[in-house]
Amino acid sequence: MIESSPLKSIHRKGKYGNFEDKNEKDLIKISELSNILIFQIVKFKNSTHNISKLQIDGLILPDSLKVSFNAETRILWIGPNSWLVVSSKLDLINHEEKKFDHQNFAVTDLSHSRTIIEVEGNYTDEVLKKGCPLKIDGLSEGSSVNTIYNGITITIDFISENPKKVRMFGLRSFGESLHHSITDSSLEYGYIAI
Repeated sequence: MIESSPLKSIHRKGKYGNFEDKNEKDLIKISELSNILIFQIVKFKNSTHNISKLQIDGLILPDSLKVSFNAETRILWIGPNSWLVVSSKLDLINHEEKKFDHQNFAVTDLSHSRTIIEVEGNYTDEVLKKGCPLKIDGLSEGSSVNTIYNGITITIDFISENPKKVRMFGLRSFGESLHHSITDSSLEYGYIAI
């Protein structure tokens, strides 16, 4: 897989917005994740296959709105009988795809079709609230949801509570618009593009 950043022409490192006279640890951090394997697993509607014993990189397929994770791989529930696998192990799909027969499952590599933007800091929830109609108060580390951000369809993976960190996945073709929306919403608090 050849790395091809969707944001290479617009994501510039530096401090932006209302950052003056603020401690750097109080600023929002915005970064792009690239060179990551992303694949989707869908269990067919008519399948009777029991998924309770299936594992990917030692992780079970999570229940509704949840995430299973270890240090290198995260599995996000993205809909009924549908999961998104995100991993720094770039060859993971080659090993795991064999577990999912084509009579019961569809496995699709989405690595080059998504933009992943990570937002971290004390004001992460405020940035989300500016563009997202979702009530995020009940969502925490280990949760994932599908929603929109300023009209762009996204999946949010809630990575951690301390520090507050989320990953936002959007279609690659909307990557620049999503980046502009997130950075614009972050200006009020000040942010560091890393």
